[in-house]
Amino acid sequence: MPVAIHIPRLGWNMEEGIFLGWLRRDGEAVRAGEPLFSLEGEKAAQEIEAVEDGIVWIDPNGPAPGAVVPVGAAIGALLRAGEGPPSSAPVPSAIRVVPAVVAAAAPVPRAVVRDRPRSSPLARRIARELNIDWTTLRGGGRSGRIRKADVLAAAQDGATAGSIPIRSTRRTIAARMVASHTETAPVTLTTTVDATNLVNLRGQFRATNAGQVPSYTDFVVKLTALALRDHPSLNARWENDRIELAAEVSIGIAVDTEGGLLVPVIRGADGLGLRQIAERSCDLIPRARDGRLAAAEMQGGTFTITNLGAFGVEAFTPIINLPECAILGLGRIARAPVMVGERVEGRDRLTLSLTFDHRIVDGAPASRFLQDVGRRIENPGPWLLT
Repeated sequence: MPVAIHIPRLGWNMEEGIFLGWLRRDGEAVRAGEPLFSLEGEKAAQEIEAVEDGIVWIDPNGPAPGAVVPVGAAIGALLRAGEGPPSSAPVPSAIRVVPAVVAAAAPVPRAVVRDRPRSSPLARRIARELNIDWTTLRGGGRSGRIRKADVLAAAQDGATAGSIPIRSTRRTIAARMVASHTETAPVTLTTTVDATNLVNLRGQFRATNAGQVPSYTDFVVKLTALALRDHPSLNARWENDRIELAAEVSIGIAVDTEGGLLVPVIRGADGLGLRQIAERSCDLIPRARDGRLAAAEMQGGTFTITNLGAFGVEAFTPIINLPECAILGLGRIARAPVMVGERVEGRDRLTLSLTFDHRIVDGAPASRFLQDVGRRIENPGPWLLT
């Protein structure tokens, strides 16, 4: 009996996704664990895999790359050896459905040799963002390999002069930003702290030359996670007209990518050591930029940190990552003259910008939390070296 290929649900709130294209041809044999098609959920694109073997049947009336498809829609089937395709499209409702992944009914020998063109991971990611079927392109690289330049050239050929097509990820980001402004009561607090000891401590890590050197964001993730233990009202969510205090401190890190802003989450950050946080961010951030994050790796955050210091920004107004209570923005660390007692000293200064949802927490407790984070940044040793 044929096994339906359905659009799976990649997130709890997902009702529809963007079909990015088939990774197999009609009539091609697949084995368990091999990808069938690409699908984009809220922000992440994933390859939907088979968990058993089968022969692909693609519904001729199925979606084209870039089409918006509802969760549960049937787009094809997997067949046994010698089994004919379903008699009508869409696939009959009696066909078995395996949630979140696609399964075949029985093992079959590999009958068709896969013949997709070669392509770079970057080219495939950009093609997904631009809704281009990269398998139809002619590659300009060695041995016909499809490169980033080939995808961009195809996009330019199909674009209207003077306009930029809205990518699916950008559309999702826009919707979430608008929702954050309309569904919360955002208030931003700003303070400047002395980061001299933090800069010196990071210098000590660099001098030891032992393993991954934590970034300033890694330091602040750990210090903020510890502060959230003492300020649980900031480690909360507004869900179903209730304030839910999270049992775990999971920090999201805003990452700038070519496709838009993504927020991978470091779970249980308060219970991790600084080097563990650095290792996890070193894994998550590059994969976010390469478009290789799973949707689950961007879910479950209780607080977000965004750093614009590398761009020379000192203070800004971060936008809350719904349904979280707050987000902390980090500005650049700048050397400045500061009065220390009766003399002037050069000190490293860091501006913190905290945006919080006034529905969940009031200004006074939010201010106390920001003060607490600032004190830990000014004297990080006892919190990080014990």
